[in-house]
Amino acid sequence: MKNYELTVLFHPDLEMNLDPAIAKVKKILDQAGAKITNELNDGKKRTAYTLKGQTFAVYYYIDLELSPEAPKKISDVFNITDEILRYILVKVDPRKAKLEARRNAKATTKTDEEKGE
Repeated sequence: MKNYELTVLFHPDLEMNLDPAIAKVKKILDQAGAKITNELNDGKKRTAYTLKGQTFAVYYYIDLELSPEAPKKISDVFNITDEILRYILVKVDPRKAKLEARRNAKATTKTDEEKGE
């Protein structure tokens, strides 16, 4: 299992009722054998350029673990899903993950020291 980052840009009209679209994406990921480790809804933002006639999109980020054959399965389904304007699925560099873990550990240590003062 390798770590991946998935960024999904949903149609902006779904902003008020995003739960069914997110559930659909999670179902697709579950069927592909993904293990979701973190999620972040970053809200509606302007896109850099027009996507399927839209200049805004709802950005949703998911960190997950996948088997080597899963990205192909996920891409095949996401390409025909109407709610998704665009997506990108990238493998996380293990060195980057280690660096972020160290930074988080240092930040936690600093806040613990500040509380003790």
